[in-house]
Amino acid sequence: MKVIARLYGEFDEKFGIPRQSGLVPQTRAQIVFEPAYRDENALRGIEGYSHLWLIWAFSESAREGWSPTVRPPRLGGNARVGGFATRSPFRPNPMGLSCVTLEDVRLRTPQGPVLVVGGADLMSGTPIYDIKPYLPHVDSHPDARGGFAAERAGYALTVDFPAALEEKIDAHRRQALRGVLAGDPRPAYQDDPARVYGLRFAGDHIRFTVENGVLRVVDVTNEKSER
Repeated sequence: MKVIARLYGEFDEKFGIPRQSGLVPQTRAQIVFEPAYRDENALRGIEGYSHLWLIWAFSESAREGWSPTVRPPRLGGNARVGGFATRSPFRPNPMGLSCVTLEDVRLRTPQGPVLVVGGADLMSGTPIYDIKPYLPHVDSHPDARGGFAAERAGYALTVDFPAALEEKIDAHRRQALRGVLAGDPRPAYQDDPARVYGLRFAGDHIRFTVENGVLRVVDVTNEKSER
């Protein structure tokens, strides 16, 4: 398997990344190709698609060995289900599959051709193995069953973001950050209202608490000012 590109976005650590692609469509990331694949001819016609499939590596979760069962965080971290019945990163081959929106095609940049995508659930720097177009006439199945994962579909926290703190966030990223926070970044088994969590998003450190379905932002610090 050859790494053809890497994705660079707003999440430089695993905590806080949306659990699935498309959950926070406002997020933005760039796909930068490796030198051997910086040929704009390879992207000819891609602008005709609205969505793309990314095949990528769980580079921060790869480990030797595997278990046939896993404990999905959304089931509280206690119930075990089959690994192939989940999208857990702990797999025999640590590969991920994500559907993202194609926001822009920049053919001539200092880094060669670059794709701007939305709704990615990848950490910044993630290696990408392949890019394929999403075909709505065969890839979309509105009547598909979602298994146990469907039980949490639509779940969201109420976000209490004081205006004075939200103003510290770049205006173009505020809606995306709210979407990330509403999705509840915490592991499902953690429910301590006194605990202050920290999330890094696009160079800002967001601190928050969660109680009774309400996430309250208590502090925002730019990482540059912390150094």
